[in-house]
Amino acid sequence: MSNDSPRVGFLGAGQMAMAMAHGIVTRGGVPGSHIIAADPFADARTRFEQEIPGAQATDSNQKVIDQSDVAFIAVKPQMMADAAKSLTKVPDTCLLISIAAGVTLKRLVSLFSTQRIIRVMPNTPCLVGLSACAFSANEGIQQADITRTQKLLEATGIAIQVPEKQLDAVTGLSGSGPAFVYMLIEAMTDAGVRQGLPRSVALQLTAQTVKGAAEMVLATGQHPAALKDNVTSPGGTTIAGVHELEKKGFRGAIIDAITAATERSRELGQD
Repeated sequence: MSNDSPRVGFLGAGQMAMAMAHGIVTRGGVPGSHIIAADPFADARTRFEQEIPGAQATDSNQKVIDQSDVAFIAVKPQMMADAAKSLTKVPDTCLLISIAAGVTLKRLVSLFSTQRIIRVMPNTPCLVGLSACAFSANEGIQQADITRTQKLLEATGIAIQVPEKQLDAVTGLSGSGPAFVYMLIEAMTDAGVRQGLPRSVALQLTAQTVKGAAEMVLATGQHPAALKDNVTSPGGTTIAGVHELEKKGFRGAIIDAITAATERSRELGQD
């Protein structure tokens, strides 16, 4: 198979699989005809083929593995053992990439009886090409596999290689993080409505504010505290709001939420 256009498979055809496949096709230079996914549910297979033109969906995990250069294991952590049992053998030509939270490389190697495994924690903004994901490679994996993985993942956003011991923290931070940001957007929108703005206006202003603030951090490289201080005039409106957030333990609540999500990822690995 061509290094420029690998055949990419998915064990599981749910939302994350579709989002990643969409990014790989639209921004990764892989044609839809090189995408195949397996799912036990017919409606999931139908949706996958509709969302990814040219892609094929099947109910056979083994068919996906046999026809793929790279296969993403996109099932829930609790279903990982069942996915492994559905396979007769993983060909040496197929690189496995797991996106399941908490399932360690050691366990993946044991379940799938192959050393060619990489573990990834993506997040849902991969659907719009803005994923923040991190990955860890099994010991002894070839540099070519790491390069190919990075290229596929970067079609959906950014991809950073980290030691596996850091992946639980990645899960709590960027894996679960979008939900926390959506809650912030929802709360800010409600506040705008409470102050008299139409909901559509409040939501648009809030979402653009969050997007713009994030882009400022990435584009300027400045510490978020410095950027916050640039908005916070003496005796002004922003410092009044910051004071209320500090009184309510805003930063502590965010830290606690990410800590809880990280610890839950560790629990899933132990299970």
